[in-house]
Amino acid sequence: MSTTVPTSEPIEFMRATSRMRGRGGRSRRGQAAVELALSVPLLLMMFLVVVETGRAFYIAISVSNAARAGVQYGSQNLSTAGDNAGMQAAAANDAPNVVGMTTTATHFCQCANGSASTCLSTDCAGSHRLLYTQVNTSAPYTPLVNFMGILPSMTVPGKAVMRVVQ
Repeated sequence: MSTTVPTSEPIEFMRATSRMRGRGGRSRRGQAAVELALSVPLLLMMFLVVVETGRAFYIAISVSNAARAGVQYGSQNLSTAGDNAGMQAAAANDAPNVVGMTTTATHFCQCANGSASTCLSTDCAGSHRLLYTQVNTSAPYTPLVNFMGILPSMTVPGKAVMRVVQ
């Protein structure tokens, strides 16, 4: 008679398969795939919301900085204060990547004591006249992906006012 030495292979196989089964003897092999399928759309949506919010802030900062650049050009001296086209060009040159930006440049006067002025030399009898430049900018923002109204299309405004050096 020959004696055979028992091997532990069937026992190891049984242990491995019992670890892959949950309650009731069901297999847990597909659990990771199901979790991934459920979490990827949520993570993708969160990523797109962060990207779109970053785009909105980029446009808002660029529009505001463009208004500031335009008003800085206009406030250099009395001749640049009257150059509305130059202020608008300075604002447009500061934000070349913002598509559809509109710019409006104006100037106005006020008396040093706080009363109103029409920018005539006869205004401000008891004090001197102060000249201000103002640049308003705006640009449209439209999200690349519609998020069920979370980030709507909007117009982003920018405004800057500065006193002219006299």
